[in-house]
Order: sequence, then structure tokens, then C-alpha cells
Amino acid sequence: MENVAIFDSPGKGRGLKASKEFWAGDVIFSEPSIAAVVFDSLAERICHSCFRTQDKLQRCGQCKFAHYCDRTCQRAGWAEHKQECASIKSYGKVPNENIRLVARILWRLDKEGSMMSDMQIVTLEELEDHISDMQEDELKDFKVDIHNYLDYWPRTSKQHTIDDISHIFGVINCNGFTVSDQKGLQAVGVGLFPNLCMVNHNCWPNCTVILNHGNQSAVNTMFHSQRRIELRSLGKIEEGEELTVSYVDFMNLSEERRRLLKTQYFFDCTCEHCNNHIKDDLKMGGREVDGVKPTEEQVKEATDYCFEMMDKMDKARLNGNYHEVVKISKECLEKTEPVLSDTHIYQLRMWSTLSEVQAYLQYFDDAADYSRKMVEGYMKLYHPNNAALGMAAMRAGVTHWQAGEIEIGHGMVCKAYAILMITHGPLHPITKDLEAMRMQTEMELRMFKQNEYVYHSMREAALKNKPMAMMHEPRSVEEGIKNLFHRKK
Repeated sequence: MENVAIFDSPGKGRGLKASKEFWAGDVIFSEPSIAAVVFDSLAERICHSCFRTQDKLQRCGQCKFAHYCDRTCQRAGWAEHKQECASIKSYGKVPNENIRLVARILWRLDKEGSMMSDMQIVTLEELEDHISDMQEDELKDFKVDIHNYLDYWPRTSKQHTIDDISHIFGVINCNGFTVSDQKGLQAVGVGLFPNLCMVNHNCWPNCTVILNHGNQSAVNTMFHSQRRIELRSLGKIEEGEELTVSYVDFMNLSEERRRLLKTQYFFDCTCEHCNNHIKDDLKMGGREVDGVKPTEEQVKEATDYCFEMMDKMDKARLNGNYHEVVKISKECLEKTEPVLSDTHIYQLRMWSTLSEVQAYLQYFDDAADYSRKMVEGYMKLYHPNNAALGMAAMRAGVTHWQAGEIEIGHGMVCKAYAILMITHGPLHPITKDLEAMRMQTEMELRMFKQNEYVYHSMREAALKNKPMAMMHEPRSVEEGIKNLFHRKK
């Protein structure tokens, strides 16, 4: 942690600043979790040690709750699970993820003390819990969790005061970090990273956080790396400059971002982008054709209609009725595309959903068209090195390749690779996959430029022998825009 220093950030309290100069893609610091747990809803589908998604997992023979890839993962996760295992058996049921995480944290605190490594710059006691800022309904759920926790906590373990227990619950409530699977594509759990909690928010940040599980060995526990986050620089950061990340998605309007931050993290955002409503006009703008813009009334009418249709689209998607999703989306876009700008956030969401669903249904030409529009809109709104932009470009590259548009596909893949090299780094599993994709599309592009007819003939023959696999089923709407930090719903 020699790269950072704690300081008093004006209007924000304590924060972290750079102790030296950084450039885009530099890892400012890396930090393992104090503890982490799999979400309740995914407990049988995610390995409780390495957090990988697996088709077949082995269940813990004692508690019947924890699941692992194999014995290697089980041994690697035993230190965290040992006391939890006995407590679940004794309690007779499995408590929720927040209770399980608090218990794991307190067991580790009892064993190792408040400073668990030389890299830790802040103790859990020093972190804010914001209990006094909670609303009445939140406090009610909060007290239920504490009551259930007291029933779950073993009488043989060290007993803690209600204040100490409440503090840890409050800390994870506003500082728990969403843990993703090995590819970083799905939120699968929640963990606590104390040093990360010191990094303040900015809607247009100079850093990003990525979870990197590293290499997991199926041979020997000693080669298992810890779950860790990496704080990476998005551009040049001067020595002494404050380090910031965004707690919420910039795609929200400034007022909505402020509302989310106040509700979830208990502070008023005063960043330049919120104060000056930067890019809000683009996010709710009308389409200009030959210098003529639609009236405010026309834009509002199209916006309201789009919002109404998105609700119907979401319901159809949640029910798995994907042909109905396509029908609703196309009906909506037929009316709204001539009126709304290509950066209008509702229209971008329509294009994003439609591209994903059409790819799943294997209508790749349509999927490619909508994904390209989505990326073009994102490029006008997001920071050039935003991870969401990189992931969108990657998806667009894949769909264009599937549609046989190799030139655009390769260009999109290269753009995605350039962004993810900064946001994820060269060793992240998804960057490695993207590098292989980039090399594949580059080879195919050379073939295409040498002889288009031969290229398409070979491609067609290859697809006949090995048809394209079905895309993963589109995830629920809740997976669309995620906050940086985990909040119990």
C-alpha cells in the first residue's frame, strides 16, 4: 500500500490519494477479501471457495450447504467454512448471506485481530456503519438480522457486544463489495475489502475496481490464489491526486445518481458531472435530422412511451418469452427511433436488450445492427476506458463475427481489447479470452481481404460441420446495471 496515502478529502471525510504518478492500466493496489460468501440464491450453483460457476458441484458432507468444485477447492475454503459448517449444523438451518458474512468476519477478527495483514491500512472499527442514517424500514430488517445472528452464533465462540455486531452489519450494508464469478460476468456473492472502503466516489472517476480470482488449481490447494480486487487507473493520475471510483452507473441521469447515492450510501454527490448535469441533455435528447430537432413535447411523449414499453419488455424477458421481447421492442423502436437521439438512455437499453435476445435466438444480423448502435451511443456517454463500454464492444464484436461481418467484428474486438487491457489487465480470464478472439478475427480478416469468396465458402462449410452453439440465455433485468458496492435488497 505504499502507492497510496490516507488524507482528509474536502467535503467527503477520509479518502485515499496517490503517493506517486500512475498511468492508464496501472494497478494502484490489490487486496484480498477479509471474508466473502456466495449469494443465497446461487448457493448450489457457485463454488463457495473459488466462486466459479460449475455444472456439477460437490456438497459439504457435514452441513449439506456449502458446494465446491472438488476436494482441492473444499480444502482451500476450509479455513473460512470450518466454524460456519458446525454452526449451520447446530442451528439447523442456513442464515442469510449478510448473517453468514458477518459471522465469517467476526470469526476471523477473533482469530487474527483487527489488523490481519501488513497491507491493511484501516481497521473495521474505523469504517463508517451509517446506522444512524438508516430509515425506519431498513432498521427493522437490520434488527431482524441481528436477532437471527444471535441465535446462529455458537455459544462456544467468543461473545461480542450488540454494538460491535451492529457495527459490522452496518459496515457490510454500505461497504460490502459485489463479488463476481471467474469471468467477471455475473454477480455471485458479497465480500468485504477494508482498504477499498477508503476510496471515495466520483461519477467520472479516475480508477476502476475489478475482481481477479487469479489462477485456481485443481491439483493442489497451495496454488489457489485468494479472491482479490485490483484498483486500476483509468488514465494519468498525478502524485497527490485523490483516487476515486464510481459507486453507481454513469448511465443514470445526475438526479437519479444523486438519489441512489443518498439512499444507498448516505451522502450528497457534489461532483462536477452532478452539479452541472453533464451529458443529461444527451441521455434524454431528441434526434436531430438536417438541423431540425423534435419539440420537447414530442421527445417527452416518445420517452414516456419507451418507458411504458420497457416495462412490458422486462416482464416478457423475465418470463423467458423472447419472441415477445423482440415484438415489443421493435414496435417501440419503430415509433421512438425517429424522435429520440442515439444517446437516449431508454433507447440504448432497448438496443442492448434486443441485441442480446436476437443473438440468443440466432438472428445475428439484427443482433449485430442493434449492438453497433448500442456501442456508438455508449461511446458518446461513457468514459473512453469504462469497463461497461469495453464489455459492450466485446459483445458487439462477437455478434458481428457471428453475422459474418468480419471487418466490423474485428474492429469491435480490438476496441474492447484495448479497453479491457486497462480495466481488467492482461492476466484477467476475460482479457485472455478476448485476446484469443482478437487473434482469431485478425486471421479471418486476412483471409477475407485475400479472397472474399473463398473466406465465405470456408466459413459456411465450417458452420455446417460445426453449427454455432446457442448463446447463453439472457439474464434477468436485475443483472443489467449493477452498483459497485453490494446492497441487501
